[in-house]
Amino acid sequence: MRILVVGNGAREDALSWRLAQSPSCETIFAAPGNAGTASRGENWNVSATDGKTLVDKCLYERVDFVVIGPETAIAAGVGDRLREAGISVFGPNRSSGRLESSKVFAKRFMERHGVPTARAVVVHSLEAAVKALDTWKRRGVVIKADGLAAGKGVIVCADLDSARAELAEWYAQNKVPGGGSDVLLEEVLEGREVSVFALADGRAMAPISAACDYKRAGDGDTGPNTGGMGAYSPPRGFPDDLYDRVRERILAPVLRGLLAEGEEYVGVLYCGLMWTVDGPYVIEFNARFGDPETQVLMPRIGGDFAQLLKSAADGAMDLSLATLSSQSCAGVVLATSDYPRSNTPLRGLSADVSLDEGCQAFWGGSTLVDGKVNIGGGRVLTVTALGDDLEAARNRAYDAVKTLARRIGTYSLSYRTDIGKVPE
Repeated sequence: MRILVVGNGAREDALSWRLAQSPSCETIFAAPGNAGTASRGENWNVSATDGKTLVDKCLYERVDFVVIGPETAIAAGVGDRLREAGISVFGPNRSSGRLESSKVFAKRFMERHGVPTARAVVVHSLEAAVKALDTWKRRGVVIKADGLAAGKGVIVCADLDSARAELAEWYAQNKVPGGGSDVLLEEVLEGREVSVFALADGRAMAPISAACDYKRAGDGDTGPNTGGMGAYSPPRGFPDDLYDRVRERILAPVLRGLLAEGEEYVGVLYCGLMWTVDGPYVIEFNARFGDPETQVLMPRIGGDFAQLLKSAADGAMDLSLATLSSQSCAGVVLATSDYPRSNTPLRGLSADVSLDEGCQAFWGGSTLVDGKVNIGGGRVLTVTALGDDLEAARNRAYDAVKTLARRIGTYSLSYRTDIGKVPE
């Protein structure tokens, strides 16, 4: 197959890396791609949200199959445009992708179909938000902007005064992240977070893997929220029947609800869960593979991953086409020192991220120019390592981080030192 990966982050680098190793993959492209995807295929200078140009380019290059990476492409209807042109696509259409692109839609969907989730109210103005908080009976509140906000649309407030202050700032001069005015006020759930990935072919939905990620910038879950500073897979400290319980409590009612509402969901459903004393509750859905979770999932996958995703895209998912290693994988994100408060562009980085067998580094949004890597800042690399257990994987990942930090040069990069440490 001639395969296109849409997107330009470390997630797409990891997907491209794994797909390129599939026996069924003949050629791989990326749009727009990054320094990593350029090393194994051809990058197209096309935006991930430019559906028309992507269709034209796919037809010209005789692309057989497209894997959509970022949520922005799904929300822009890129999958719809490609399917209309007769191209096989792994990634949901715009309508079913609202499970991610609209927090309000997702919450109402879960309420309609009995999917366990936190109780919430929807507000449309600062006045309505303040009125709701005046009668708020629960401890703390989670504020969620309705639309896509690149990881900046969720704030967990320990008290109502801080929630009022955040909302006042959001609504001032129409600064609600992601645009619009709809905001969810949600109860705070207590437990441990875990991300479960399920594949869907429009008629069936099955969990394939899970991971734990670290969203805060600093050790010990301190500092501001980020797009993710690291992850590990498989999760540790959760029930042995995790997948069975997620299948029964989350995926079954989601699939029934989608079919009942005439939605055909094809792609991956990322279930961001809080595992409470009462079992799993949905914090959020993503309509695509997560970042940085994808980077620790891809090294554990074997077999013909491309053919597995193609089978789902064609409506006949065959899980036997790929395998999942029992080994653990840990991933550590190297970021610019001021991330996420601001992004400092870096120029002229070494493109050599080769590591020992079992270790891999995936580039964030970047370009390869004259053999050197330029990057816009933020998350620079995700460094991963396999191990027979989580401790071994973690130790190897941090050894690899030190190797790459020295090789990259004098740039000041930051990273958490506690990725893979599991609460007792």
